[in-house]
Amino acid sequence: MSTERKRRGVKGFDITRLPYKIKMYMNNQILIPARLVRALGIGDAEKARIVIKYKGREVEIEAKLLKTRYTDSRQFTVPKHVREELKLIPGEEIEVLSITPIS
Repeated sequence: MSTERKRRGVKGFDITRLPYKIKMYMNNQILIPARLVRALGIGDAEKARIVIKYKGREVEIEAKLLKTRYTDSRQFTVPKHVREELKLIPGEEIEVLSITPIS
């Protein structure tokens, strides 16, 4: 029998380093894929300083990292004032440039 951990469900995003591009969900959240979370070692972080880029403009935000129940992936919500400033709407692709854990 293999010592490799069995995985269930859908194959995740093959993103293991920064920067990466991803679409904002309808609930104004951005996914940090499980493979990237493990690669960055931010699995236990509660908050992070995140730099995003949209249409050539960079913005740094401080966000709570939301956990999912069964995977290592995380999500964060783009604050309303940032969405309004960048005119960012759900479904638009943004680039995540850096993620630095705060706690």
